Amino acid sequence: MSDTEEIDLGLDSVFTEQPRPPSPEPTTSIYKRENRDGTSDHNDWSEITIRLVGSHPLWGHYLWNASRAFASYLDAHPDLYLGRTVLELGAGGGLPGIVAAKNGARTVVLTDYPDRTLLENLDFNVNANVPPHESHVQVKGYIWGKPVQPLLEALGPNASRYNLIIMSDLIFNHSQHDALLSTCEETLSVRERSERAEPCLLVFYTHHRPHLAHRDMGFFSKAQERGWTCEEILTQKFPPMFPEDPGEEEVRATVHGWRLTRRL
Repeated sequence: MSDTEEIDLGLDSVFTEQPRPPSPEPTTSIYKRENRDGTSDHNDWSEITIRLVGSHPLWGHYLWNASRAFASYLDAHPDLYLGRTVLELGAGGGLPGIVAAKNGARTVVLTDYPDRTLLENLDFNVNANVPPHESHVQVKGYIWGKPVQPLLEALGPNASRYNLIIMSDLIFNHSQHDALLSTCEETLSVRERSERAEPCLLVFYTHHRPHLAHRDMGFFSKAQERGWTCEEILTQKFPPMFPEDPGEEEVRATVHGWRLTRRL
């Protein structure tokens, strides 16, 4: 999307998919850490409490299965971000990014649509779960596809781009695939010889509407056309979040995780 293109930045134009009915009350969800083998220096926490907004058209009132699977994956693979920089797009309650922060990421920037309710709730979750002396987590409002300079400035003088970008349950926003990819292309770093892990984009999701799974997968087709290498790295079954929804239950109960790298 061109930065000079005139667009409507209202919620109805950015998120064109039909929202689910909002939850009537604010809720709290607890992520309990799986058993660890004690090999990490950052193994002194057992759970993370995530407050979810009571109702919101951007679905921030759910702790999605993909977010839980993402948190477990990041906890098991600290080599992806230990001492490195992490950007989360569409963070919602912020669980995956908070796990990265608690496990030793150097800088974590959590972003979501620039709405006061969402951002104040993200701030609350960071303050509730990340010790005050660990001031390496920032919360920022950001619209996908818009200029990325504010995201890069958040890194400070010691880094120019992000080593890891994480996206949880975003690709069902079909109209925003190009915008998401543009933001990732402009913020992901290039691997240096001394780096132990290649910079990458991790995308976790569930096909909440099985009849539109092919449109979800269009994200990866677009990514390949734009020079990304895409590989599926995880499938994990959960109880479906909305048992009454139409479509094959097994599809709606499965979280998929993909790893994307740039072919430069």
